[in-house]
Amino acid sequence: MTEPVTHQDHPPPDEARETAADAWIWGFALLENYRTMYPQAIDPQDPRYVGGFGTFRHYSEPFTPENTDVVTPNNDTPYSWAWLDLRAEPWVVSVPEIDRYYVLPFHDLDTSYVGFVGARTTGPEAGDYLIAGPGWRGEVPPGITGVLRADTFLVGCLGRTYLAGPEDVAELRAVQEGYRLRSLSEFLDTAAPHPPEEPVWPTWREEDLANVEFFTLLDFLLQFFPPLEQDRELRARLAALGVRGTGEFEPSAFAPEVRHAVEQGIADARARLEAAKRDAVDSTGWFGTREEHGTDFLTRAVGVDKGLYGLPSAEAWYAGWAVDDQGNRPPDASKRAYTVHFAPGALPPARFFWSATMYRLPERLLTANPIDCYSIGDRTPGLVHDDDGGLTLYVAKGRPENPKQAANWLPAPDGPFTIAVRVYGPDSSVLEGSWTIPPLTVSGDSGLTA
Repeated sequence: MTEPVTHQDHPPPDEARETAADAWIWGFALLENYRTMYPQAIDPQDPRYVGGFGTFRHYSEPFTPENTDVVTPNNDTPYSWAWLDLRAEPWVVSVPEIDRYYVLPFHDLDTSYVGFVGARTTGPEAGDYLIAGPGWRGEVPPGITGVLRADTFLVGCLGRTYLAGPEDVAELRAVQEGYRLRSLSEFLDTAAPHPPEEPVWPTWREEDLANVEFFTLLDFLLQFFPPLEQDRELRARLAALGVRGTGEFEPSAFAPEVRHAVEQGIADARARLEAAKRDAVDSTGWFGTREEHGTDFLTRAVGVDKGLYGLPSAEAWYAGWAVDDQGNRPPDASKRAYTVHFAPGALPPARFFWSATMYRLPERLLTANPIDCYSIGDRTPGLVHDDDGGLTLYVAKGRPENPKQAANWLPAPDGPFTIAVRVYGPDSSVLEGSWTIPPLTVSGDSGLTA
């Protein structure tokens, strides 16, 4: 058993504060990931439970405001959730031939992507893909189409599959049911290895994000995350605080002045994250592979906070408005009505499709409205283009009286909101920054369109 860290073993308070701040930013993604994994894969009493590890749970029906599994949900691509435990052996994900957009993105414990199976990366053909954990050096069996190598022993997947509309649900469900997960031994029809010991999973508690128990949970999760070269310096500093990945960390071992310094470090980190979020308007750098993230853990934390499990920009580019054209932050439909005008030829350039989805703040969830419309995009029927070929969207809490405006109405909540623009398969002009979203323009007070 690892020897407990005593008071005299701890670094001085100023170092403890700096380490706590840096480690909170780095570890934020792990805890937010656990926040989702716990109800879905660990707690069978939770209605969000997907069935444990090694199984898909598909959502084929469009999302409504009652769905709260994940922030900023979308109805472009209903979800397929799965979690894998790679400690005993690899897993194999099999997909059929698919004639529509889809992506199965597998992510490590810290939300960095391991790899992608889908329309953009692997094409429409059927295939069997091996997902291996840290240190696996086994022989890749014949028939495997590709190999994804994870850096953590616990891996998640938030799959997306294109939905054309409510009438397409049956076809969507048929595609989703073609996704298959099997352990490697099941895939090969051989004897399964001895299962790993079941850990005592900590109960998720929301308040632990803001206190020293953050590091108790982080210490537990690090058991499933062997140190990487790029993280060794920070992991060494964490170890000096007693966070060694043993699952035995006790905040009570802190001397009072060190505990206070750690609390200050957490507050520093949270303030740093809030400042970084304030002016972030698109998803560039938020989501990606470990190579794409590099050591920019603050940008990764912004992405985790604004849209956990968002896709990398090459797959799907996200943008939105933190402020309207008059400087109001955040936009508020209880006080104002808005327009979004795309000039002729300046609609979002997408290989697949684009959408703009409304969310209420601060929850970042869909908002109820009288026409059950949560997004507008290039697949929305009945949109009316401007005389010059452009497109103007009308954002307000009440339906516009003008029929042309009503056809392009994106209902807003009676209060603050945000809109997420998603461009699936973005053109290079999006990725390079030469195409940007137009401003969110105040068009009058909220009563003008009621």
